[in-house]
Amino acid sequence: MSVGLRERKKLKTKAAIQKEALRLFLEKGFEGTTVEEIATAVDISPSTFFNYFPTKEDVVFQDELDPLILAAFNAEPATERPLAAIRHAMMAVFTQLTPEQSRVMRQRIALMSSTPSLRAAMLAQFADLVEQIAQLMAGRIGRPANDFAVRNLAGALLGVMMAALLTAAEDPEADLIEITNHAMAHLEAGLPLDWTADSTAPQR
Repeated sequence: MSVGLRERKKLKTKAAIQKEALRLFLEKGFEGTTVEEIATAVDISPSTFFNYFPTKEDVVFQDELDPLILAAFNAEPATERPLAAIRHAMMAVFTQLTPEQSRVMRQRIALMSSTPSLRAAMLAQFADLVEQIAQLMAGRIGRPANDFAVRNLAGALLGVMMAALLTAAEDPEADLIEITNHAMAHLEAGLPLDWTADSTAPQR
């Protein structure tokens, strides 16, 4: 389905807001940057900013890739294990990132890992994120999202992803896709402590 002109303009404006906001956050610090400064940089009003992002934190947290990953996940074979399906979906999307998308992702990771208020806000969302992941996996395996095992798996997946992001943030030159893939493969293998960078990821 093609995207209409109005929708394309909205997507373009949203991308411009995030681009300028991330630039200012990295230059002045997250706390040192105001919504008014971001709006001025994009030539919009503060009220228009809030039409796209409910809070300043949402500029960092919102990810345009989530719908793409969800679509790729739903396209995985019904017989595929939930963790494997999520890993394959993420890799399918991440390997198609443009240089600009990769740059924005790295900026977001750097900010989330280095800004105390953002890290606190991210942790505050933990319960909601676990429930969202549980809902996603539950639909695939035909079990309720509040099933004990499903919730445990969702929490483990979220924890592994957060650890992968922190690892990537420590090394700007690190291959984010490789780190993410390896982290999820480690989880699929049961998180053995003898897992190393040379360990073989589970196959399809």
